Amino acid sequence: MTAGRCVKIANDVEPKPNTMTEILVPIAFFAAAFGIVFVVIAARNRERLSMIEKGVNPKDFRTDKTSIYGILKWALLLVGVGLGLFLGGLFETYTEIPHEAAYFACALFFGGLGLAIAYMITKKAGDNT
Repeated sequence: MTAGRCVKIANDVEPKPNTMTEILVPIAFFAAAFGIVFVVIAARNRERLSMIEKGVNPKDFRTDKTSIYGILKWALLLVGVGLGLFLGGLFETYTEIPHEAAYFACALFFGGLGLAIAYMITKKAGDNT
């Protein structure tokens, strides 16, 4: 044997991927997603038809108003998670805390803190949404 040649061993063969699984998994995923959307739309349609049969206007039950406090809640949640991820990176870099614990703990703590602050602002304003 020469030094530059590579010898292939018979047991060093990669198994072929299961093509049936590669085909069925995406099909099942999209079928499930379509089924969920279909059931939700069909249920909403049935509900509206029954309301019309009873003489109730379905548009009376729509809530089109957007609350500024909902936007505030999401904004403070995302700011808190972002701050938590940033501080998790700092903890990972400058301490001996494992990176999984640093990122998850800080992101969850500051996300929850953001939600608590949003709740206090909403409660102080007198809106309970």
